Amino acid sequence: MDASLMQELGANTIRVYHVEASGDHKGCMDAFAEKGIYAFVDLDTFNTQINQDDVHWNQTQLTAFTKVLDEFVQFNNTAGVFVGNEIITMTNGSDAAPYIKAAVRDVKHYRDSQNMRKIPIGYSAADIAELRPMLQNYLACGSNAAESTDFFALNAYEWCGSSSYTTSGYNQLTKNITEYPVPIYFSETGCNTNRPRDFADQSAIFGDQMVDYWSGAIIYEWIEEANSYGLIQYGAKAEANESTPDGYPRSGTPTPISPDFDNLKSQWKTLSPTGVKESAYSPTNSPPPCPSSTPDGWRVNGNVQLPSLGQTHTPGVSPTGTAGPAASATATKKGTASGRKEIAGMTVSLVGVMFGFMWWL
Repeated sequence: MDASLMQELGANTIRVYHVEASGDHKGCMDAFAEKGIYAFVDLDTFNTQINQDDVHWNQTQLTAFTKVLDEFVQFNNTAGVFVGNEIITMTNGSDAAPYIKAAVRDVKHYRDSQNMRKIPIGYSAADIAELRPMLQNYLACGSNAAESTDFFALNAYEWCGSSSYTTSGYNQLTKNITEYPVPIYFSETGCNTNRPRDFADQSAIFGDQMVDYWSGAIIYEWIEEANSYGLIQYGAKAEANESTPDGYPRSGTPTPISPDFDNLKSQWKTLSPTGVKESAYSPTNSPPPCPSSTPDGWRVNGNVQLPSLGQTHTPGVSPTGTAGPAASATATKKGTASGRKEIAGMTVSLVGVMFGFMWWL
């Protein structure tokens, strides 16, 4: 029922934060595929995510990531995976950036060593002005594509209520990516400080000033929770219990929330972006220079040596040197994984529309 309602809304993509790799996801993914809906899946878990307050990257983390990859690479409508979501949330958290890149390196190495399809591996970033555009450029810089992200995504809530391309700051975001070498898109958007949401930013994202550079947008979020971002609900809020700790149901018959659902549906009906087939995808942009450290927060100075598997960051010591070796992992399709949002299993929290560069499909 959710897939049908997403199709009615106009979505072609979802993002899923929490999955259990040991579960049976075939029925769910097939239902999405039948409706022409692709999925981006987060690989990290509450217990295995890279943490800016205790930065490390080890075999336990890599094994958990690859279990999720093993499960979802089998589905043709898995469009890509994230090695992390908003790992860096403070300006002084940028020491974690090389560990994000190390995760990309090691997951890519595992993917290729298992002869999997080249499922894209990327990162979803918090929108922190002091780290922009250093983080996005750092994750794409360098001559070794085996260590760089295949796509970059941004969680941005700058366009709130009655705004514009310039007032919202979307003009500055776009200015920073005009030469970006890999697809970049909004992995969360849909500010709700001004109600009801009219989603007018969608016309800008898919309009003349942005569509040549941005590859789409994912609206936060599908299910109604305490933060009031939902597009649908499975019933009225009830008493909190073990299965619904915040009182909001996570299953049942989806009912659109008015007027947000219809407002987004109306916005998307006016849009007609086109994708790029893999056979026609011939990128010409070169990787950006690896950014130097800055006085206001970005601490990674150039193309530093990446951490090895099992390495822990020493606080107060800035990364230096050149890129390091890849690690290995053992193939498996067993285990569990959960993400950074408060949703369990295969529940969907986001819906998106019409990515401009679907080169990875």
